[in-house]
Amino acid sequence: MKERGMIFNGEMVRAILDGRKTQTRRIISERHLNLIDLGSQIGECYPLECGIDHDNSQSYYREHCPFGKPGDRIWVRETFQGPLVSEDLLEEYRAYPEKFEKPQYCEYAADGRAKPEYCDLDDNLRHGWLPSIHMPRWASRILLEITDVRVERLNSISEDDARAEGVPPAGYLVPHYPNTYLTPAGDFATAKIAFQRLWQSIYGEESWQADPWVWVVEFKRVEGSEA
Repeated sequence: MKERGMIFNGEMVRAILDGRKTQTRRIISERHLNLIDLGSQIGECYPLECGIDHDNSQSYYREHCPFGKPGDRIWVRETFQGPLVSEDLLEEYRAYPEKFEKPQYCEYAADGRAKPEYCDLDDNLRHGWLPSIHMPRWASRILLEITDVRVERLNSISEDDARAEGVPPAGYLVPHYPNTYLTPAGDFATAKIAFQRLWQSIYGEESWQADPWVWVVEFKRVEGSEA
């Protein structure tokens, strides 16, 4: 079993904490596309276009996923700040800072709090968050276990999988029309459309239109003594 860090934005962190998000999609890099292409040339898998539903091919793709295989774990990297300690613990923190390298001494932007103010070890007053890319392992409060990995086209996401991405459909549920939502603008939106809108807000409309191959990583949250 291996552990790897993965960045999630605030909205997706909240969805994981709420139990709404159990999947994530990440674009397959050119390097891994070339690796899969090489695998097809030497007969270890079918090319993506024709082997996507082939069990042997999916096993090969799964084996080379950079985010891990089923049973591996992902620790969530999110925007945070810490360690942050109260004034009565400041002296102890200065003497043994590593003692406070725990999630319980951190604050997280996804929780909706204001930017924290704090004094560093040199008594300088500072404020603000640290970007998720700079989060060390000890500061992560969320641990995920991978339950499945597969490869598919981005646009092929199903309605159920869009909900598993943690994105609620836009607008209001329309009575008597299952999974259909009416937005304030008057158009109908499903969870898939809501996911499309979120994807475009992050990666741009051209990314959705390109319909890239993506890793689909399914996971469950590890809690309690297992974390």
